[in-house]
Amino acid sequence: MTRTKVMAWAGGAVYLLMVGLLVGGAPRASGTVHGVGSLLAASLLVGMVRRTPLPALAMALLGSTAAVVGPPSSAHENLAASYQGEFLSYLAVDLVLGFIVATCARRASLVAVAVSVTVQLLVIGGFAHGDNLTVNVVIGLLATAASCTVGLLSRERREHAVALRSQEVAEAVTAERLRIARELHDMVAHSIGIIAIQAGVGSRVIRTQPAEAHEALRAIEATSRETLSGLRRTLVALRQADPAAAASGQAPLAPSPGLADIERLAAATADAGVRVEVRRSGEQRPLPADIDLSAYRIVQEALTNVVRHAGTGRCRVTLGYGDEELSVEVVDDGRGATENGSAHGFGIIGMRERAGLLHGHLSAGPRPGGGFRVAARLPLPEPVTVAVEAR
Repeated sequence: MTRTKVMAWAGGAVYLLMVGLLVGGAPRASGTVHGVGSLLAASLLVGMVRRTPLPALAMALLGSTAAVVGPPSSAHENLAASYQGEFLSYLAVDLVLGFIVATCARRASLVAVAVSVTVQLLVIGGFAHGDNLTVNVVIGLLATAASCTVGLLSRERREHAVALRSQEVAEAVTAERLRIARELHDMVAHSIGIIAIQAGVGSRVIRTQPAEAHEALRAIEATSRETLSGLRRTLVALRQADPAAAASGQAPLAPSPGLADIERLAAATADAGVRVEVRRSGEQRPLPADIDLSAYRIVQEALTNVVRHAGTGRCRVTLGYGDEELSVEVVDDGRGATENGSAHGFGIIGMRERAGLLHGHLSAGPRPGGGFRVAARLPLPEPVTVAVEAR
């Protein structure tokens, strides 16, 4: 047995000793005195209640019963004093019972309640008479019911808090999985689309135009290396929660892409056969990291759909830096959603999720004059201005 358990059982033994001394040392005292004394002595059971609640309940029942039946009944003791003695003696039992209902298993709680009620009814029925019997039975049952109700409410509140924490953890895990899925999709889909197109071009011209085939292989190599580098950054970021991995001295992560890399993205898309015209309007300024990355990923996914589905050789990307929002637009004059199927899959869903997480809005659909249009509006935080007082 550990030291704490030894101390808890020692407290229980001292409790029984104190109740024995109270009953044997003051046999002529009123029931109220014995009730108050046994209730104060029950504080010695705190250690047992926390560690072994069922044995603590048994000791409390034994001590309270001894305090009720131990003193000889006095003919001069009035009804109120008798009621107070029995009620106070079993109040400690009710407190322990409420703790058991709140913390122990339901089957153990039911057994504890049944045993406690049975003992109290037998003792009160055997040592109370007339009106005193009725009053004490009613009060005893009400006290037991109140303690059990408080215990049940405490149990339900704790279980509800645990359920809320579990739900929050599950939602956090789901959100993180969706974020990782979006990152991997946006990272891989664009690169794989370019690689597939370049591989097709190379296979068709490898015999007749070796220079074109060599250029296609060069683009495949460059795109593959960039994709592998991005995947490595993502995997390293996922392993940062592992203390061993963090302490292994791995290379620092490269910064996440942003709108400053749009020209490089446009060049990679041009290698896949789609020339991208980039237009910027408004006052260009640094953006929050989440908005910058989401805007880049939206443009990347839109260009991926153009390369894979539009069947056109050009498109236009427009970035508008407003005072309150960032507007992103990607338009092409290709086949549109009805023929190229770009409205299906996870690409547009991921773009909408990115915009929604930033409290923005994204629309994607065919243009009236032909082609396809993706437009996003991402709210920008209010700029922080600092007033400097001139001396």
